[in-house]
Amino acid sequence: MPALLALEDGRIFEGEPFGATGTRIGEICFNTSMTGYQEVLTDPSYRGQIVAMTYPLIGNYGTNATDQESTQPHVRGFVIEELSEVPSNWRAEESLGNYLRRWEIPGLQGVDTRALTRHLRTRGAMKACLSTEITSHEEAVQRAVDGEGVIGMDYVREVTTPNVFQWDPDDQLSRQWSLQTGDQAPQLPPIRHRIVAFDYGMKRNILRSLRQRGFGVTVVPATTTADEVLALNPDGVFLSNGPGDPEALSYAHESVRGLIGRKPIFGICLGHQVLGFAYGGRTFKLKFGHRGGNQPVKDLRSGKVAITAQNHGFAVDPESLPKEIEVTHINLNDGTVEGMRHKELPIFSVQYHPEAAPGPHDAGYFFEQFAELIDREKM
Repeated sequence: MPALLALEDGRIFEGEPFGATGTRIGEICFNTSMTGYQEVLTDPSYRGQIVAMTYPLIGNYGTNATDQESTQPHVRGFVIEELSEVPSNWRAEESLGNYLRRWEIPGLQGVDTRALTRHLRTRGAMKACLSTEITSHEEAVQRAVDGEGVIGMDYVREVTTPNVFQWDPDDQLSRQWSLQTGDQAPQLPPIRHRIVAFDYGMKRNILRSLRQRGFGVTVVPATTTADEVLALNPDGVFLSNGPGDPEALSYAHESVRGLIGRKPIFGICLGHQVLGFAYGGRTFKLKFGHRGGNQPVKDLRSGKVAITAQNHGFAVDPESLPKEIEVTHINLNDGTVEGMRHKELPIFSVQYHPEAAPGPHDAGYFFEQFAELIDREKM
């Protein structure tokens, strides 16, 4: 039985179902990464969204528990051109189809994802209905129109940790992956700095990357107050990625505002946007977002260009920032803000993902910069 993807503007894409059956509504967006579909599926930043992969063949290396970026997938639906039903990789534990079926996420294959991507680039991201049950195009379009999107939505409360916890206290989860074991396996450095990380929907590779750079990390819920963070007396504060509309997170704006000038702060993705609001700025919705591992970013201070991994649908408005905030990085495709720093205080942030899972590793140096920033504050 055929399945369909109906966009709120009336465009219909038909294909074959895989994974679970059912009907899901969410904002449709596309990701241009050539690999890493499991990391995309399990990135909490995709909460509330249906994701289409632009790379045509998906599922060829299956899925495994090690590569998950959180405890479960967060996408509402998954759209691809061609499904590789039989995985061919020695690390594979489960096929993509079975994985989505187990997590009750409907998928759609056989879609012209190039046409879908071109449509979204022209018309902009929009709400959509993915269904293996509805046959009426009119009904499916109306379900998309009536559904919830991303604007004004606080999905952070759905994905944040409910409790405070220490990341990897036994140093078993953060080591670089290797076939070697025992003393021959890659070892982690000693802990140099103790930090608090706000979990707005944090990917595991961020936590691994922080520990690999000598950070001991206490993870706290997104609703944690500034006073509660200061009571832990960390050397610094990290603001993570996450889903939804940054403007809807007033509790996060207030907490971060209370930490400015009190502790060194490093934010990425949603954390970067929350920091923008804490400064007194604002954000705006991008036409179709930046999602993939090939986004060019220019460092305005050095002139260097990095190819970066990104996943966001909003951007900080540079005109709204106070004079003490310097824009340090811009996206070379559309000129939007990709990085900023406080001119007087030890605070900086980037819109993209230094941990890059999946994606290039051009921006991994930001974790070292955070450590150096804390070192200078301790002197």
